[in-house]
Amino acid sequence: MRCPYCQQDDDRVIDSRATDDGTAIRRRRECQACGKRFTTYERVEGEEVLRVAKKDGRVQSFDRKKLLHGMMVACEKRPVGTEELEAAANRIHHLLLAEGDREIPSSRIGELVMGELHRLDQVAYVRFASVYRQFKDLDEFMSELKRVLGGGRPDLGGQA
Repeated sequence: MRCPYCQQDDDRVIDSRATDDGTAIRRRRECQACGKRFTTYERVEGEEVLRVAKKDGRVQSFDRKKLLHGMMVACEKRPVGTEELEAAANRIHHLLLAEGDREIPSSRIGELVMGELHRLDQVAYVRFASVYRQFKDLDEFMSELKRVLGGGRPDLGGQA
């Protein structure tokens, strides 16, 4: 494993444990060259390939890293841990696999992400929703914000 700080490939594993949902192994590593520590996740590559149907008609492979990155951006500077986001991404991925469709509309993934973020952090949810839903004006944004502040469930389009 190459160190993300100094790019050397001489590291040692300090700690290994399964993630809470049991779908990956979390490894704490220490670079022997620079002494910095970092975390890696090891998971089985599924033989089942999911495809994402984008709004513009393109179809591309499902990318769990892209899903996780979008959630991390929404949670930036919020009290949501990486392990919580990893678990949420795993739940979304497993749900999509369990549904049995191999081609998933990107809107379905967005709704699932909003549902997970709503449970994890309301500010992160509103951040993601404001970009995902592309609110046309302040009234639409305020309407969603009032729904969240009122303790109501977000409008997930009948899904999640």
